[in-house]
Amino acid sequence: MSASVTGDRAAGRSRGVEVLVLAVLVAVNLAVGALDGLAAQDGVDGWYADADKVAWTPPDGVFAPVWTVLYVLMAVAAWLVWRRSGWSGARGALTLYVVQLALNAAWTPVFFNGRLPWVALAVIVVLLGVLVATAVAFARHSRAAAWLLVPYVAWVAYATTLNLGVAVLN
Repeated sequence: MSASVTGDRAAGRSRGVEVLVLAVLVAVNLAVGALDGLAAQDGVDGWYADADKVAWTPPDGVFAPVWTVLYVLMAVAAWLVWRRSGWSGARGALTLYVVQLALNAAWTPVFFNGRLPWVALAVIVVLLGVLVATAVAFARHSRAAAWLLVPYVAWVAYATTLNLGVAVLN
């Protein structure tokens, strides 16, 4: 093993444990996405289908593939931070990660099921702020992890404009 690989891995941590943690992170993120997708379905097929939207709203079929990629990138980013610094060494960064994931999960039922686009806008703005803070915190542990969050930050910023459009137009 190269020095950079062994330097990234906490003493005594096996490759099997590293793979298991990565698999758990990916599974948790994809589960959050799947639950959000299920929760959103009634809203997507119901009131949202008839809601006025901004011109740059993509077709509904774009969201699932984009979110799937983003959830995997998020998991890999968190794993890189954990791998470099461990849970205790990256407690602040990983706590921000959990908070942003919870905010991400909260947005869907507020927007689609609650039909509360203004409240959802507040949630997504807070999410965006916590997400930027997460990327900054991740950069202290792994530049690659921070860069893996850039597409997510960009998508959430874009989604914020979509949410704002629905709030204003309806």
